[in-house]
Amino acid sequence: MENIILVIHLMLALCLIGVVLLQRSEGGGLGIGGGGGGGLMSGRSAASALAKLTWIFAIGFLATSITLTVLAAKNAAGDSVIERLGTTTETPVTPITVPGLDGNLLPPSTSDQPATPPKATE
Repeated sequence: MENIILVIHLMLALCLIGVVLLQRSEGGGLGIGGGGGGGLMSGRSAASALAKLTWIFAIGFLATSITLTVLAAKNAAGDSVIERLGTTTETPVTPITVPGLDGNLLPPSTSDQPATPPKATE
């Protein structure tokens, strides 16, 4: 099911790209290209067949995108990839010991007082 929708999605994407590239420029991009008439100040022109086809392909593309998202969320498992592989053996973690430190990585202290930060100078 997911593969069929994915193939339809890819075909819609290619058709949408083709239809958009076939359309005539209305003269808005960088001041070059065709177009004419009043531009932005004119009334809305009637939608051509290519414009209607663009809308149909765009709606289909969005519908298949949402469908693929819903299907992927349904098929997502709650466990990780490693748990799905079936390897449940864990390697024990061995602590690294450095001779002479005795596990204490703090700097030596001369008193039992907590360390205070230096005073700010103005």
